[in-house]
Amino acid sequence: MNLVAMKTRTDDQLQVEKSDLSDQVRDVTFSNFVSEVVEASRSNLIIIDFYAPWCGPCKQLTPVLEKLVRGYEKGVRLARIDIDKDPQIAQQMGVQSIPAVFAFLRGQPVDGFMGSIPESQVKSWFERLIKVMPSIGLSADAKRDNIVEALAQADGCFAERDYVRAGALYNDIMKTYPDNAAAYAGLLRCMTEMGELEQAQRMLDYAPEDIASSQFMETAQAALELAQQACHAASVIEEIRTKLLDNQNDHQARFDLAMAYYAEGKREAAVEELLEIVQRDRVWNEDAARKQLIKLFEAFGFNDPLTVSTRKRLSSILFS
Repeated sequence: MNLVAMKTRTDDQLQVEKSDLSDQVRDVTFSNFVSEVVEASRSNLIIIDFYAPWCGPCKQLTPVLEKLVRGYEKGVRLARIDIDKDPQIAQQMGVQSIPAVFAFLRGQPVDGFMGSIPESQVKSWFERLIKVMPSIGLSADAKRDNIVEALAQADGCFAERDYVRAGALYNDIMKTYPDNAAAYAGLLRCMTEMGELEQAQRMLDYAPEDIASSQFMETAQAALELAQQACHAASVIEEIRTKLLDNQNDHQARFDLAMAYYAEGKREAAVEELLEIVQRDRVWNEDAARKQLIKLFEAFGFNDPLTVSTRKRLSSILFS
């Protein structure tokens, strides 16, 4: 009686394990490869394990892959392909030896390795892969924490004027979170700072509506507009200086000089010229100098020391 009960429990356990196996670990053949790998990878991370029953290293690797996959409640699957039964898939993917492992996402292979490697390296590969994926199996709080951490790293590089590194980090975030306005705007600002103004303008023009209307994009757009104006002014700076020497009240020349200074990275000098215009004629050209200072504040950041001090000086002039 006890043996029967034990057998019943064992059968039940095996049924559960089989059910779990079919959910996250699946045998894939040539006939179902498209549905189980290509299509499934549009909403899941699919790890492909090419193996053969006679392959000793494969028998060591597969349990490691299964354990890693089962560490996530959803969003990750292991697709096992027996190359003896389905050699076509292995041939098409250029598999020359086994074990061979590939990662599929959004219908395409994104990474992989061939041969037997230590379990620690397999884990490191898998963890690196997960980090750049759309937070598979993570809670909403964890996703938010991941985004915040990645943006902080990118923002730090931007603050240090490492625009190449910052741009790469913002771009990585967008690959995982394409609707993240902060990353989109950050990448646009990196292009602007590196002088890639045409590319930045195209990026601004094609920004999705939700992103285009965000506060982040207001700052990025202001920085781009300033850079475009400054680029033009810098090309004729000597002409501008001559005009201003002839007439100190040539506010347009002084305005253009401010933008030329901005193009050269002389922020303080640019601010001084615009403040001088406000001092001389605060309503010139429909408050153009004051409005330009506001754009500069947006580009610098409202907590920037130069922004803070200039806003105080501007208020003093306007309300004196």
